[in-house]
Amino acid sequence: MSFFRLCGAFATQKALTPSVGRRKSMKKIQILGTGCPKCKKLAEVAEAAARELGLEFELEKVTDIARIVDFGVMATPALAVDGQVLSAGKALTKEDVMKLLSAVR
Repeated sequence: MSFFRLCGAFATQKALTPSVGRRKSMKKIQILGTGCPKCKKLAEVAEAAARELGLEFELEKVTDIARIVDFGVMATPALAVDGQVLSAGKALTKEDVMKLLSAVR
């Protein structure tokens, strides 16, 4: 299921992965940025990392400057999970994102 708002503040993509054994709680992964190439790359990397970890997640791209500032972020791209900013101002590798996501499980 996807929802994209072309000239709006966000785009979300839900991706549910089957879980084996104990269910993991759904994570809301937020990519904060204006849509620059680094922000788009972080979204791709975060999605790939979450899938590889087998997480149930919703991916939200926050592009509205006011919302980004509300997170306390002054440099993009930024990565937040469930509203908590984990990284800002640098492009992360898939391995970096996997470490951050594993820490908030």
